[in-house]
Amino acid sequence: MSELRPDTKAVHIPMPPIDGSRPITMPIYQTSGFVFDDPAVMAASMGRPDGSYVYGRYSNPTVRSLELAVAGLEGGTSAISTGSGMGAINVVLLGLLRPGDHLVAQRSLYGGTAAMINELAERFGITVSYVPENDPAALRAAVRPETKLVYLETISNPMTLVADLPAMCQAARELGILSVVDNTFATPLLCRPFEHGADIVVHSTTKYLSGHTDVVGGIAVFADQELYERAWRFAIELGASADPFAAWLTLRGLQTLALRMERHCSNAEFLATRLAEHPAVTAVHWPGLASHPSYELAGKLLPGFGGVFSFDLAGGRAAGEKFMSSVRLALLAPSLGGVETLILHPATTSHRSLSPDELRRSGIGEGTVRVSVGIEHPEDLWADVAQALA
Repeated sequence: MSELRPDTKAVHIPMPPIDGSRPITMPIYQTSGFVFDDPAVMAASMGRPDGSYVYGRYSNPTVRSLELAVAGLEGGTSAISTGSGMGAINVVLLGLLRPGDHLVAQRSLYGGTAAMINELAERFGITVSYVPENDPAALRAAVRPETKLVYLETISNPMTLVADLPAMCQAARELGILSVVDNTFATPLLCRPFEHGADIVVHSTTKYLSGHTDVVGGIAVFADQELYERAWRFAIELGASADPFAAWLTLRGLQTLALRMERHCSNAEFLATRLAEHPAVTAVHWPGLASHPSYELAGKLLPGFGGVFSFDLAGGRAAGEKFMSSVRLALLAPSLGGVETLILHPATTSHRSLSPDELRRSGIGEGTVRVSVGIEHPEDLWADVAQALA
């Protein structure tokens, strides 16, 4: 059979073999450990990620199934599931960086990632340089002998800037540094960063991969097996392991990812286009709009523009608070990527750890509202947004 497309791969989940048959859906192996008859086999399995299952912190069949599924979707060799998206990011950053190392990151980042990078700088003396997400010349200029990696987001949170992955990852490779890409907003259905030269891809599986606002999880996928094994050894000591029930829920959600992403993207286009014409709105940040700075790049790189956007209200903070307290169908809640539409105020929630200067540099204003567009009927969503703006 020829290579399957991502839509099909998401439905057909890899499973450990069972003699004579196999289940249609992956079972939940809700156990903390596994029993051995041979002490030597047990000892050998504890030192390698592909050995027999030993202990839940090391691996689990349900968790392994999720790792194989997402690695397959992304086109990576192996993956490490974690208990949260920040767990996956920390496995990569803490596992690969040492005191005195240098990190280059794009300016527009998720607030939790930015806070962790600041923590690395303060605690461990890891220096950081920030560059635009689409400027390989700035990346080249920022690199030093001690630079170890560059950190990018396919679509940034919350300003939806699209990273020039082909140019940035190529520059990183030529400079001999690793490129790490957070692909949460795009998912493997809209972008596969390994195809553009990335070394590591991370996701918050809490978001689109699980898709139903009932899971907290993360995953880091690796292009290189040796790098994966190095990170795996650190991950089991860090203890950021995924829970098998959360992994099972994510697998169940993953099978409808293609259908959901199609509706998320079309609903986002519907709302973003109408908001861009509303007199109470000064700007809409969605890469599918011609007014967005990433519009041309997004058109070349992505088959769809994602289900998250943000917009700025003319009345600033007061207008934002009024809007968020007036919606009836959309929900004021953290997170994103679920089937229901969620809104929040980035400056005081997802990016609250940023200083006023950092917020300004990221383009986040007092009147900025982020919308994670769900799969409801678009006219119902617009009716809710319109009445809240009024």
